[in-house]
Amino acid sequence: MSKAAAYASAAPTNDQLVVIHAGLVKKIAHHLKGRLPANVLLDDLIQSGMIGLLEAAKNFDGSKGASFETFAGIRIRGAMLDEIRRGDWVPRSVHRNSRMVMQAIDELQKEYGRDPKDYEIAEKLSISLDEYAQMLNDISTGKIIGIEDLGVSEDVIHTDDEHSDDSFNHTASEKFQGALSDAIKTLPEKEALALSLYYDEGLNLKEIGLVLSVSESRVSQIHSQAMVRLKSRLNSWT
Repeated sequence: MSKAAAYASAAPTNDQLVVIHAGLVKKIAHHLKGRLPANVLLDDLIQSGMIGLLEAAKNFDGSKGASFETFAGIRIRGAMLDEIRRGDWVPRSVHRNSRMVMQAIDELQKEYGRDPKDYEIAEKLSISLDEYAQMLNDISTGKIIGIEDLGVSEDVIHTDDEHSDDSFNHTASEKFQGALSDAIKTLPEKEALALSLYYDEGLNLKEIGLVLSVSESRVSQIHSQAMVRLKSRLNSWT
C-alpha cells in the first residue's frame, strides 16, 4: 500500500473531524465573546463557528503539513468575525454620530495641534460629557470594529487584472501597516495602551479595566474613541 493510500485509510472522515473538534468551536467562541460587546450572542458565534468548522473539514488537505486543529481554528474564527461584520444592526443615528465624532476630533486636532480631551469633544458637539460617553458606548456596542477593519480596502488595491502580480498589494499592505503603527503611537497614552492590551495581548475589556483601574464600560469608551481617532488619521487609506 502506498503512503498516500495508507494516509487516506487512516485519516478521519469529514464528519469525524467535525465531531472531534466541535469543542474547539465553543472554546474559540467563549474566548472571542469575552472581547466583544454584550449584544453579540454566544449562540450566534457558535453557530457561525460550526459552519467554519464544516468548511474546514471539507477543504482540509493533510498533505500540506499543517494540523487540522490549526487550519480549523483559523477558519472558525474567521467565520465568526465575518458573521459579526455582516450583522450590521446599527441604527442610522449611530453611524451619523460616529461620523460626527470623527469630524469633531479631526477639527479640534487641527485647531489645537494636539489630541482633544473628552470634554472638549463634547463641547464641540454641544452635548454633555455623559451624553458623549453614551454616544461612544453606542458606537462601540453597535458595530464591531477591529484593527483589521482599518486596513487597505479592496478599492484601494483594486486592479483590473485579476491575475496581476501581488507585489503591489503586498507593498500597499506594508505601507498601511507602517502608517497604522505610526498613527497608534500618536494616540493618547491610555488609548494606545488599551489597543495594545486588546489586540496584542488578547485581554478582554474587564481585564483591561483592571490594568487601567477603570470600569469595563470606560474601557469600551476608550477603545471606541481610539478607533475613531485612528479612522480620522488614516482617512486617506479608506
